[in-house]
Amino acid sequence: MTGSHQVAGNQITLLRNGTEYFPQLCADIDAAQQAIYLETYIFAADEAGRMIADALRRAAARGVKVQMVLDGYGSAELPQHWVDDLRAADVGVQWFRREISPFTLRRNRHRRLRRMHRKMAVIDGKVAFVGGINIINDISTYSDLSSSHLDYAVRVQGIVAEEIQATMRHLWGVVTWANFRRRASKLKWPDLVAKRHSTTPDITLVLRDNVRHRREIERAYLKAIVGAQREIIIANAYFLPGRVFRRALIHAAKRGVRVVLLLQGKVEYWIQHYATHALYGELMGSGIEIYEYQASYLHAKVAVVDGQWATVGSSNIDPYSLLLAREANLVIRDAGFAGELRASLLVAISNEAVRIGDEYGRTRNLFGRLIAHLSYGLVRLLIGVSGYRKRGS
Repeated sequence: MTGSHQVAGNQITLLRNGTEYFPQLCADIDAAQQAIYLETYIFAADEAGRMIADALRRAAARGVKVQMVLDGYGSAELPQHWVDDLRAADVGVQWFRREISPFTLRRNRHRRLRRMHRKMAVIDGKVAFVGGINIINDISTYSDLSSSHLDYAVRVQGIVAEEIQATMRHLWGVVTWANFRRRASKLKWPDLVAKRHSTTPDITLVLRDNVRHRREIERAYLKAIVGAQREIIIANAYFLPGRVFRRALIHAAKRGVRVVLLLQGKVEYWIQHYATHALYGELMGSGIEIYEYQASYLHAKVAVVDGQWATVGSSNIDPYSLLLAREANLVIRDAGFAGELRASLLVAISNEAVRIGDEYGRTRNLFGRLIAHLSYGLVRLLIGVSGYRKRGS
């Protein structure tokens, strides 16, 4: 963790990986006096999960209101006794779409892939965290890799934390009502929409949902890419953008902007991994630099444009994040913060990644190219089957 930056009356701090994120989050939870809200896609029954669960129980024991939303798919492996213990300690726990069954999939085909992928926390409406870090050990225990996943979060202290709290309270209310409706009746519940506050233009909370904010994160990226004059650096774990996004990057490269992509080098989900390879030829042919992260798994969802504009959040640049999941990113327009994130990414690119060169296309055999294009087609098919068809994607 490095220095903080003052942006429009807010103090913002960049946190890299769980080694910086978890101790800071626990310290702020331990300082809470009124209310804590937490959302996460994955809450694991491991050392990191125990650390956060213990802090939440301590807060609840001293009278702090604690409410947590877990995704029903991402946190499906969390043992029930963990949830029971938290609830017994007066920690509120709600599940986002926990019921997954063949019957549910048949009746709600267009909803079956919708997930709560946000990773946020807010303490007393004064301190908030937004990023891509789940509540899970970020050093893989199922591989021989000893390095942490590359990931980021932002700590915000100031008025923006109030907006983040309002957003999280809204989701808590929606999920609570939806779960009650499933248990108690078949009454129709209102299509609630979170009220957005007037955020400062220098720090903006950008949401993606299935109501009013369907394309806001993608639009934020596209606006920054189209306006870029010198450099675009994107680090993203799952990179499979649609045609409009790819064209924006290609046009930027053709007008002389340096475009750098730091992508996943380790195979975690092979279909997504090899589907991304199907795009390499088109992107590199336009002068875009592609690097694959090798030190561990890349989990970051960040970008820096012209050393002035930066985003950190939960949204990947793939159809699942951009079309289906609830996501949250912070967009920050500040040279100091953007410069710090840029420097961190350049170190990762120089020391922990390999560049994919022109020889990539020549050395891949026919089988490799076939796997890449089949994987890409399969991902597109899955999105189509889910009921989503997006022009230009």
